[in-house]
Amino acid sequence: LVLKPEKRYLVKGNIYPVPDPRFPFLGVHFTPRMDGSVWLGPNAVLAFKREGYKMYDFNTQDFADAVSFRGLQKLILRNVTYGVGEMYRGVFIGAQVKILQKYIPELSLNDVLRGPAGVRAQALDRNGNLVDDFVFDGGVGDVGSRVLHVRNAPSPAATSSLAIAEMIADEVESRFAL
Repeated sequence: LVLKPEKRYLVKGNIYPVPDPRFPFLGVHFTPRMDGSVWLGPNAVLAFKREGYKMYDFNTQDFADAVSFRGLQKLILRNVTYGVGEMYRGVFIGAQVKILQKYIPELSLNDVLRGPAGVRAQALDRNGNLVDDFVFDGGVGDVGSRVLHVRNAPSPAATSSLAIAEMIADEVESRFAL
């Protein structure tokens, strides 16, 4: 969701909730952007297509790959109520606005529009636990052995961190004997 331009004055900076430790997801938040727009969200719903940026994007193979993974099945079973709520709020904007009103009570359904969607990959282990750290791996062969993949970078803020840059530099130095 995005805040209508005439209501942007309601948000002066980032607004984030305190995460609920019972769930492995961050709650809704308000994000002012460099262009002046204010994004509202996100919600945590399963994308039915790897590159699915529209509400009804669907790919049979991508969906089958996801739901056949035992780790996802376990995550869903542990969080079924939360997941159903997220899906509901993803379809019915008014339900999402009710959650947003906890932080800005004067916000109304008329103040928001559907905004762009994003797909965030999240590493998940076989036991249904979200992997909370970076995953480093490389490739094989002449080129692959000289590549370091940094997977599961959790957010733009984390990828901009000097401490994380140092951790990645240490991994490069160790892996490639620099």
